[in-house]
Amino acid sequence: MTKPIYIVGIDEVGRGPLAGPVVTAAVILDPNKPIEGLNDSKKLTEKRREQLEPIIKENVLAWSLGRAEPEEIDQINILQATLLAMKRAVEGLSIQPSHALVDGNQAPDLSCPVTTIIKGDQSEPAIAAASILAKVARDREMVEMDKCYPGYGLAKHKGYPTKQHQQALLELGITEIHRKSFRPVQLAMK
Repeated sequence: MTKPIYIVGIDEVGRGPLAGPVVTAAVILDPNKPIEGLNDSKKLTEKRREQLEPIIKENVLAWSLGRAEPEEIDQINILQATLLAMKRAVEGLSIQPSHALVDGNQAPDLSCPVTTIIKGDQSEPAIAAASILAKVARDREMVEMDKCYPGYGLAKHKGYPTKQHQQALLELGITEIHRKSFRPVQLAMK
């Protein structure tokens, strides 16, 4: 009997923000349960992502989230932290994949072959599903962080370097969830 082939899609959310973790997801789709409406999470409304998240989780063979914290981002840089978070997501799967499809042009160090695909979240359903799970998870976390760190607008901009966020950094200072290696945060530390 031939061994089944499991292809995992991997994507990240949160490379650009000044605060919070970078979050990744790994998803192995079930070929017998196609999911309608999968697309790059950035092309879907927040409401649509929220609707798709439980559908994805209930209809795939396996899914897992990975993350790297702001301290790790500061220590090893955002690219290396992203690749580490991707590796963590794959290691958290209940099924070990035969092959990985990664959005972008950088491959994490995995125990299976990896194919990188630029704009893969627009062409590969498994990567699109991963992008949705990662985005919903990170956005929810930033909404919670907004309650812990009021005044920064984290629920609104999710930690991205908006004018409001950069102004809040200058007025309120930095928090423990800010990425100290990112230039706008460094400017606020002076």
